[in-house]
Amino acid sequence: MGRNHARVVGRLDGARLAAVADPAGDVHGVLPAGVPVVGSVREMIAAGIDCAVVACPTFLHERVGLELAAAGVPALIEKPLAHEAPAARRLVDAFEAAGVVGAVGHIERCNPALRALRARLEAGELGTVFQVVTRRQGPFPNRIADVGVVKDLATHDIDLTAWVTGQEYTWVAARAAHRSGREHEDLVAVVGELSDGTVANHLVNWLSPLKERVVIVTGDRGCLVADTLTADLTYYANGSVPTQWEALSAFRGVSEGDMVRYALQKREPLVVELEGFCEAVRTGVTEGVVTLRQGLRAVEVAEGVIAATKVSGTRDSLAPRGGAAYQQSPALLTGREEVGRG
Repeated sequence: MGRNHARVVGRLDGARLAAVADPAGDVHGVLPAGVPVVGSVREMIAAGIDCAVVACPTFLHERVGLELAAAGVPALIEKPLAHEAPAARRLVDAFEAAGVVGAVGHIERCNPALRALRARLEAGELGTVFQVVTRRQGPFPNRIADVGVVKDLATHDIDLTAWVTGQEYTWVAARAAHRSGREHEDLVAVVGELSDGTVANHLVNWLSPLKERVVIVTGDRGCLVADTLTADLTYYANGSVPTQWEALSAFRGVSEGDMVRYALQKREPLVVELEGFCEAVRTGVTEGVVTLRQGLRAVEVAEGVIAATKVSGTRDSLAPRGGAAYQQSPALLTGREEVGRG
């Protein structure tokens, strides 16, 4: 992901790639001429950077982020914020104590289809929302070694579901599988409930040759389907025209509604994300970024999902923040953070 950040920063107005910290050097050969590659974060800070993007392995996010916060350097930390909730909480505390802008790279919030979907939900176009379904599956990415699909991929769906609905998770239940011989899970199926009673379903895996990134929101007026691979948003209205052709109604249903694919202005999400981060650094206003507290909440819910995959029974309670009592399934998520609109 770091190479993509380097590519995009070079295209941003008012921004310049000043230095890169990577002990392995420019292994992909993507850096512009003249950009120094140093071996440590300390050396990068010494180069006089105004802000930083943290795109290293997840287990290093805490160490790198704390070093940047201590130096007063604003940072965009790739998702998930950290490999575990206590580490994510320490990052939140460090940046807040230093009064430094911190953001998390939940890039799906910058996808044109999801931005349009959220705007239409806010306008009440679906009426009461009943369910949010996401499917995120594809082949195994060799770049990931330190976390499983829940923290690497499902955190996308956890965050975007809370964001588009303006709600937060109150409980989750889940089942996982280990099929590729790795330490971490490579498939998970999640059922959850949001604070307004909306049901959430997430299917995530690294096992499918089919690459799919779909979000389906169903309400009492129809459903909206966002394909984040193509950035398309399609509306399916409830049936309103009776189907009089009996043979056709067998597979089309007894009535049909309109189907509309919206024309959207499509900009690369990473460009939008980095523009929002740079604006937050310049102004100190974080409304246009995913805050560290929102990133923390995604990690906490992800850990509730992982806990729910390891227990059996009828109900698992997740202790308040700082606790670790999981008794039955699904895992009750307690404690409130702002994970919706913002």
